[in-house]
Amino acid sequence: MPAIFLTAYNGTFIGPIARGLGWIMDKIYYLIYSICGIHGGAISIAIILFTIIIYMALLPLTYKQQKFSMLTRKMQPEMQAIQKKYKGKTDQASMQAMQEETSALYDKYGISPMGSCVQLLIQMPILFALYRVFYNIPAYLGSVKGIFTGLVNGIVGTSGFDKALKPLVETAHLSNIDFTSGTKTEIKNHVIDVLYKLPDSGWATLKKDFPALTSQINSTHSSLSQVNYFGNLNISDTPWNLIMSGIRGAGIGLTIGAILIPVVAYLTQYLNMRLTPTSSDGNDQMARQMKMMNTLMPLMTLFISFTTPVGLSLYWIAGAVIRSVQQVILNRHFEQINLDDIIEKNKEKAAKKAEKRGIRREQMMQYANMSTRNLSSKANISENKEEELNKAREASTKARKGSMTSKANLVKDFNERNTKK
Repeated sequence: MPAIFLTAYNGTFIGPIARGLGWIMDKIYYLIYSICGIHGGAISIAIILFTIIIYMALLPLTYKQQKFSMLTRKMQPEMQAIQKKYKGKTDQASMQAMQEETSALYDKYGISPMGSCVQLLIQMPILFALYRVFYNIPAYLGSVKGIFTGLVNGIVGTSGFDKALKPLVETAHLSNIDFTSGTKTEIKNHVIDVLYKLPDSGWATLKKDFPALTSQINSTHSSLSQVNYFGNLNISDTPWNLIMSGIRGAGIGLTIGAILIPVVAYLTQYLNMRLTPTSSDGNDQMARQMKMMNTLMPLMTLFISFTTPVGLSLYWIAGAVIRSVQQVILNRHFEQINLDDIIEKNKEKAAKKAEKRGIRREQMMQYANMSTRNLSSKANISENKEEELNKAREASTKARKGSMTSKANLVKDFNERNTKK
């Protein structure tokens, strides 16, 4: 099994994004505590508020995507006509003509073939970064990391602490964490990694191994239970691990709560997909693909949610609810919009683009004609020179006897005969 180090992820691309998102969540968490003076469920509340901020920031892109989808559905009959027109034609001229007509159609409706991918390209790095944050919150939220400071200093200052903690690494569902190498700061961070993942049984073992720190252990465990839990669920643990803990004796309530998280994630995702408008044309291949995606995506969320941190599922649930509210508002907005007016404006823009392309084409033709004229003139010069030489040769053969030209011809004939010999 590869080494698992839960401190901040140092990936070139995702690492900085995770640290940035963690910084934002830390400020939200601190704001909640400062205003409300509460620790209980503070991280869960921070996740929900953070999700609202993210999706409000993405609202302009969501609006453009919905507009793109509506115009795409309206464009489909014309697109299918172009595809039918050039069906089976594979020659270069036909393919180029099809490409130009398709490009003109996209310009007419003011959409881009890659328009629907922009939001996905933005959301995917955020999702991967949030996985890192929620999986090891103390590495990114300084306010939460501070809960462990006193206890970790006491543990590291105890002789033989590394041997005592070694069995707890497995209890925390981790592996290959080394407490004997690295800087003092790195060792402390790894101790926090283990403590953050410990179940209740692990904390009981910790008190047996470090009896002198019992008071600090109880205080830290109590604070962590208030901060890091959504109900009775540790937001950094996976529902699957929590279900197994419930079956092993942690309680039926833990098992039910762990099952509900993926189920609610599925239902909210399904609701969001149902609210998203799709093409009503059952024969349209794109519409069939979208219908399949709308069925599969919630199911994928259901299964993935069992093996990802509860905090990430909370993000998905909150995101799906927020998107559903946005979708209801956008659906009502687009019902009042006259798409024909939008298309007419896009036609004007498309005409300007076509005019610019036409100017460029005209310039290219001028350059091409200029080059052709240059080549033609050079060819004409060569032909004229050849013609003049032929005339000169013909004239020399008809030279008058005794003239300089006839004497030159006699010398030429003499040289040619001697050369042949």
